[in-house]
Amino acid sequence: MRLGVLDVGSNTVHLLVVDAHPGARPLPAHSHKAELRLAQLLDDDGAISEAGIDRLVAVVQDALQAAEDKGVEEVLPFATSAVREAANADAVLTRVQKETGVTLSVLSGEEEARLTFLAARRWFGWSAGRLLVLDIGGGSLETAYGMDEEPDVAASLPLGAGRLTTGWLPGDPPDPTDVRALRRHVRAQIARIVGDFARHGAPDHVVGTSKTFRQLARIAGAARSTEGLYIQRSLTRKSLEEWVPRLAAMTAAERARLPGVSEGRAPQLVAGALVAEAAMDLFGVDELELCPWALREGVILRKLDHLP
Repeated sequence: MRLGVLDVGSNTVHLLVVDAHPGARPLPAHSHKAELRLAQLLDDDGAISEAGIDRLVAVVQDALQAAEDKGVEEVLPFATSAVREAANADAVLTRVQKETGVTLSVLSGEEEARLTFLAARRWFGWSAGRLLVLDIGGGSLETAYGMDEEPDVAASLPLGAGRLTTGWLPGDPPDPTDVRALRRHVRAQIARIVGDFARHGAPDHVVGTSKTFRQLARIAGAARSTEGLYIQRSLTRKSLEEWVPRLAAMTAAERARLPGVSEGRAPQLVAGALVAEAAMDLFGVDELELCPWALREGVILRKLDHLP
């Protein structure tokens, strides 16, 4: 069957179309993206503005048209932290449903972590042993650890690259004092959950998912995306420690000229790098491997698992 996953995230609204059936890997057939940056469309009260809701409705309608054009049988729509934490989340969901017919399922942070973990487990298989998965989104950081397909422990922190950039790093390039303050904040937040993970023992394999990790790995020398999904890509803490001060000293335009860094994501790469470096340091990770599957694939796999 042809499924579509509609992911309303903090940075983008992404429709991923796959051909899938139980027992087989989902094969990507089409990708439709719109950079909406919902996390940056909040008013002083933490609500998504009317203009932001209008744009969201229009983008969802475009995605539905793309799904219809590609012959999608069923769309699996969900939203993450930007909608979940908006002060007017119920009003946003109501308008989207009323004007597009789409009922967005709002995932909790822990659900995000668990579904991303499922995707990573299926990608790497049982031979990966005890798996630690780190995922940096636009609004939150998800972490999960375990031996099976359901993690033993999962957590979500409000440490997304977009959210932190908006709240902590207004300058371009950011002020060194702001960077230092954000570094302290990020590390204090992550340190709160490290003990919950440490009591389960050291992981056998550490995985990073998300655009932030992919871009950081690329500028540190990993293979470009055009070389395919199955090329092994990794990121070391040592390379991050070297790149963080360099990224912080650049303007967004300068970062956008780095290999693998898009113009739209360049402004939030410093915040993302600070989160990645802190997570790897505090969890005691010297190197992680990039996983091409993440939350969207986890949603698809869970759907396939529950088909009759």
